[in-house]
Amino acid sequence: MLIAKFIHLLGTTIWVGGMFFAHMALRPALASLQPPQRLVLMAAALGGFFTWVWIAIALVLGSGLHMMALMGSGHAPLYVHAMAGTGVLMMLIFGHVFFAPFRRLKLYAAQQDWDRAARALGQIRLLVGINLCLGLLSIALGALGPLAA
Repeated sequence: MLIAKFIHLLGTTIWVGGMFFAHMALRPALASLQPPQRLVLMAAALGGFFTWVWIAIALVLGSGLHMMALMGSGHAPLYVHAMAGTGVLMMLIFGHVFFAPFRRLKLYAAQQDWDRAARALGQIRLLVGINLCLGLLSIALGALGPLAA
């Protein structure tokens, strides 16, 4: 179980930490750039980060399911189920981001349609903000849940 916990924390750190950095540091730092440079840079940066998110999802989902299986059917505490629920919701939101607005961002940036690319990036920013809040909630559940159980 110790190795599974480490893998789970590693995946969570990569995903939530990356969202925090992109949302709170990278995006504001790029505000001074003109739309063509900002949108192309964000498309490239998100492309690299999203590869790591897919890996993080595999790590978190695999280790989380493994640890829940070790707890036995129906024996996982409520906070574990809450973490699983927030995690699945985060994965669904990320899937939407990856296959819809991110795809549009790359397409419109390549076409130099800066208005549409900016709208796609705005959708990504909103959804990443939601996922960041869910990720922080999940971390709080994992850290504080055992104290309440």
